[in-house]
Amino acid sequence: MSGPTRRLLVFELAGQRYGLELAAVQEVVRAVAVTRLPGAPPIVEGAINVRGRVVPVLDLRSRFGLPARELSSDEHMILARAGRRLVAIRADRTTWLVEVEADQVEEAAGVTPHLRHVAGVAKLPDGLILIHDLETFLTQAEAEALGQAVAASDPSESGVHARGTASAADGEVAGVREAP
Repeated sequence: MSGPTRRLLVFELAGQRYGLELAAVQEVVRAVAVTRLPGAPPIVEGAINVRGRVVPVLDLRSRFGLPARELSSDEHMILARAGRRLVAIRADRTTWLVEVEADQVEEAAGVTPHLRHVAGVAKLPDGLILIHDLETFLTQAEAEALGQAVAASDPSESGVHARGTASAADGEVAGVREAP
């Protein structure tokens, strides 16, 4: 590959492929029980305990109009950064890491001006990948309500600040293989 590239973690929801910028991904873990988080906005499915930290689980299915699905043990949780907050995203499965050249990505506004929560669309030989934009996933009101709900359930949290700086920018994400 020549020129600038984007590294993506590819995952599936309801048969649709999505991607997250690899720099935002901390790790991929097996799905665990999600606990309701009182006071959180409806777009937050609940929270999980990650090594003693309360981590909100964002409901991508709801945001993208996909049918709800009961949690199953074969799913994954992608731990990623949405701004300065660590969040979890339920995925039916994580598939691979892929590197795409800049000219293979159509910016979301070029596809349709109303395509929210998507940073772009990667055009690969085997189909499209919608590149999810965690920075715009929550509205300001949702982010504030989430901050209050997390603070109420985990007093060690201070609003939107998340501790830890582990990153998958080096391409190492547990349980995920590089694309062929």
